[in-house]
Amino acid sequence: MKVLFLTPQVPYPPQKGTALRNWGLISGLAARHEVAVLSFLALDQAPEPAAPLKAVCRIETVPSPVRTLRHRLRDMLVTPRPDMALRLASASYAQRLAGWLAREPFDVVQVEGIEMAPYLDVVQAHPAPALPGRCQPRPLVVFDDHNCEYLLQKRAFLTDLAAPARWPGAAYSFVQWRRLRRYEALSCRRADRVLAVSEADAAALQSLVPGLQVAVVPNGIDTQAYSNFHPPPSTLHPPTSNTLVFTGTMDFRPNVDAVLWFARHVLPRVRADVPDVCFFVVGQRPHRRLDVLRRDPAVVLTGWVEDVRPYIAQAAVCVAPLRIGGGTRLKLLEAMAMGKPVVATRLGAEGYPLADGRELLLADTPADFAARVIALLRAPERGATLGRAARAFVQEHYDWRVIVPRLEAAYARCD
Repeated sequence: MKVLFLTPQVPYPPQKGTALRNWGLISGLAARHEVAVLSFLALDQAPEPAAPLKAVCRIETVPSPVRTLRHRLRDMLVTPRPDMALRLASASYAQRLAGWLAREPFDVVQVEGIEMAPYLDVVQAHPAPALPGRCQPRPLVVFDDHNCEYLLQKRAFLTDLAAPARWPGAAYSFVQWRRLRRYEALSCRRADRVLAVSEADAAALQSLVPGLQVAVVPNGIDTQAYSNFHPPPSTLHPPTSNTLVFTGTMDFRPNVDAVLWFARHVLPRVRADVPDVCFFVVGQRPHRRLDVLRRDPAVVLTGWVEDVRPYIAQAAVCVAPLRIGGGTRLKLLEAMAMGKPVVATRLGAEGYPLADGRELLLADTPADFAARVIALLRAPERGATLGRAARAFVQEHYDWRVIVPRLEAAYARCD
C-alpha cells in the first residue's frame, strides 16, 4: 500500500505533540508500506530532512507561509472561515500536491490536523491514475483530527470569560468556536475516513455530524525509548529532590493557561509545606505571558531543550494542570512511560481510561491539586507504586506497535 501524509511540519525530530504523532504513525507504517510525506517546513526546521526520516519515507517540503497578526485580524473581518483554516493556506503547497497526485497513484492520502484540512479539496479534485484492483478512482482520503478543535475553543472561551483581563482572548475564542463548529463538520464530511485520538473526541465529532463513522487511533509513544532511558547526572538547577515538571510547547494557549494557573494558585500552597520545591516548565517558545514567572525563584522556564527525558527522569512529580484542551496529552504518556507519578486535572487526563489512585492522581481545585502533590512529595513510595502501574498501562495500550495496526484497520475497509 502507498500512503501519502500531508503534515503541517516536518515530523522529525519528534519534539512536540503533532510531530510525535506524525512520526509514530509514519515510522510504524513504513515497516510494511510505502510512505511519502508532503510537509510544510517551519522557519526553525532544517531544510535537509534528518537521516531517520529519509530512511523510512520519501519527503518533499514547502516553506510555511508567513501570516502576521495583522493578516489574522483582517481575515476575522472579511472571511467566515476559522483562523486555523487559513494558517497554512499556500498556493505553492496546493500546486505541489496536485502535481504529485497527477503523476503518482496513492492508495491513501492522510491529512494531518485541521490546519491541513484545506487540502482535502485538492485531493478530492485530482483522481489518481487508474490501476487494476483499485476500489475507487482516487486515493482513500483520511482526515486525522488531532484535537476536537471546536471543543478546545469553546473551553478556552469559558475559561477566559471568568477573568476580565482575558476577555479579548475570550472574544477571539467565541468567534473561533462558532466558526470551527461549521468548518470541522465540513472537513469531516469531505473525508472518506475520520480519525480521532480518543472516544471522547469521536463522540464530540459525531455530535457535529450525526452518523459520522470515526475510527479511534490514539496518540502513542515509543515506550522503549522512555522506559529504557538512563538519565545523565543531574541537569536541574537549582538542584532539589522536590522537583515538579511540566512539559509542552509553551506558546500553545492551553499550556500557557495551565502553567499560570498552577504557578499562581497551586505552587504557593505546595511551597508553604515543602519550601525547597521547584517547578520546571520544559518547552520551546515560552509565551510573553509567562515572563512574570521568571521573577519567581521556585520556577524555571527552560525554553527549548534537545530532549525532555532528562527532565522527566529527575522529576519527583509530573503535573498536567490543564483547564483548556481537546484530544489527549502526550505529556502524560511520556511521564507515565518513565514510571513517574502524575497529578492531573480531569481535563488533563481526558481521553485515557485512567483511574484516579491507580495510574495517577486527579484534582481540579488548587487546594486538592496542591494536597495531592504534597502527598506524593512526602511519600515517594506511593509515587513509585503509581509509576509502575502507569508504565504498565502505557506499554500495554499506547505503544506504536499496538496503535499502528488500528490505523491499518481503518484503511482496510473499501467503499
